[in-house]
Amino acid sequence: MTNGSQAVDRIMAEFEADSWAASLTPRLVQFAAVARHEHVTRAAQWLGVPQSTLSRAMVRLEADLGVALFARRGRTVALTPAGRTFLRAVERALTEVERAAETVRADADPAAGKIAFGFLHTLGPETVPGLIRAFRVDHPRVRFQLVQSYGEAMIERMRTGDLDLCLTSPVPEAPDLVARRLDEQRLRLVVPDDHRLADRKRIRLAEAATELFVTLEPGYGLRRITDALCAEAGFKPKIAFEGEEAETLRGLVAAGFGVALLPPPAVPRPGVAELTVTAPRAVREIGVAWLDGHPDTAPVAAFKRFLLSRRGQLLPR
Repeated sequence: MTNGSQAVDRIMAEFEADSWAASLTPRLVQFAAVARHEHVTRAAQWLGVPQSTLSRAMVRLEADLGVALFARRGRTVALTPAGRTFLRAVERALTEVERAAETVRADADPAAGKIAFGFLHTLGPETVPGLIRAFRVDHPRVRFQLVQSYGEAMIERMRTGDLDLCLTSPVPEAPDLVARRLDEQRLRLVVPDDHRLADRKRIRLAEAATELFVTLEPGYGLRRITDALCAEAGFKPKIAFEGEEAETLRGLVAAGFGVALLPPPAVPRPGVAELTVTAPRAVREIGVAWLDGHPDTAPVAAFKRFLLSRRGQLLPR
């Protein structure tokens, strides 16, 4: 649970435990207006409410708090020490609310709003920068909040509201998600350039059954795909190393730690040979996912449409 959600839970618990807290909140603007104008009638005119209504609201507020907030001289009022203390807190709270309102309005702005977008590490060097560059041709002022992670972590961040959508693999299946396949990417068996298989162009994965593998950690989509392809080829891979990033694995292959099933690199790495796997069919599907029923801001909706328009064109060929 995040610190923010813990704070909300505390506030809600206080509202439930102390019913006056919930009734207090709508009167904060009224209190601040009276305190600033130091006159009930002028404050009522500014708020657009009857003077009698505002007077009664302030009396109830003081009764609820159990303390005098105003010293009254007719309709003119002055804050008591308790009132000054309360006003400082109320002004801070109202300022934060106003800032939050400005932020959410700005984030939803069709021309200059924000998109919280997650993507896999392997899509970072070329694919995602290219997508953002192409999207900004028609949406030059839209802002991106980018998160680079693995699939399960991004899906959890969507569920907590930290992400609007993500590019991930495999394409997830869950009742609370909407997922669309966009493209597929061939995986290669990567071996050291002095390996016994390095001179081959193509290979059946079963021929690597006796090799040590370097892989991503459990929970990563590419790890699940690797395990599934090896099982389909009739063996369980012997794992020499589990990492968090594909290019680290490629470097370890070059150093002779083992072999790996990996997508193509953004830039060829010396010290390795990359073999086409002919059987089983070694590909990973890349898809976009978002929460089902989650309302989109205008920029998020536009970016979804853009991504879906790139089906079959997401990855370099």
